[in-house]
Amino acid sequence: MTSLPWTYRPLIGLDFETSGLNVDHDRIVTAAVVRWGGGKPTHVHRWMSNLDGAEISAAAERIHGISTEQARAEGRPAHTVVGEIVDALTGYVAEGWPIVVMNAPFDLTMLERECARYAVRSVWDATPVVLDPRVLDRYLDRYRPGKRTLSHLCSHYAVQMDGGAHTAEVDAKAACAVTHKIGRRYEHIGTADLGELHEMQAIWARDLHDDFLAWQQRKSGTYDQAPFDWPFISAPAGAGA
Repeated sequence: MTSLPWTYRPLIGLDFETSGLNVDHDRIVTAAVVRWGGGKPTHVHRWMSNLDGAEISAAAERIHGISTEQARAEGRPAHTVVGEIVDALTGYVAEGWPIVVMNAPFDLTMLERECARYAVRSVWDATPVVLDPRVLDRYLDRYRPGKRTLSHLCSHYAVQMDGGAHTAEVDAKAACAVTHKIGRRYEHIGTADLGELHEMQAIWARDLHDDFLAWQQRKSGTYDQAPFDWPFISAPAGAGA
């Protein structure tokens, strides 16, 4: 494997548009896996799922613009789509390239649930390294005011979103570009060992989450008790598909 810092090597962007926000029950609608940077031409894998009988919520349709009817008419079988996503990611992981996922616990947990639903092998069998620009940015510039959505990170790091947010391909490319900018801006991050950086993000994500819960408690007297982990949330014991 090359000894160049990860900022000089390809990044593998992953993004989903989904039928809703419940990772345990909602489905992948569209997906993109993007090989970005490292002196190589950008290569994009794209998918649309037929949802396997599920429906897209009205709120999700307003965000990404894809209706249940369109997905069922144009999408490919959901189990095939999930298998091909994992195959694409596993192939890139074998090359030693990290997977970039904005807000990893959402997309990667969604993928895990879809894999379990269709008895598809988990991408974690390939022991990937994950880079999450949301975690990196929040940890490295914790007290900067403002939102930390992908669009806001693109503005802050001077990344052009080609075509607007909320398509899987555009968001996957933008997440890679933001992550690259973070690695170049913070030299100790850009030159870090990827395996160590993955483990550090897990610690940082937990610390940031705990800080948020403490803020919620102070503000309202209550806090979000939903399970949390990074880079994905394990399925509840005894949970079914």
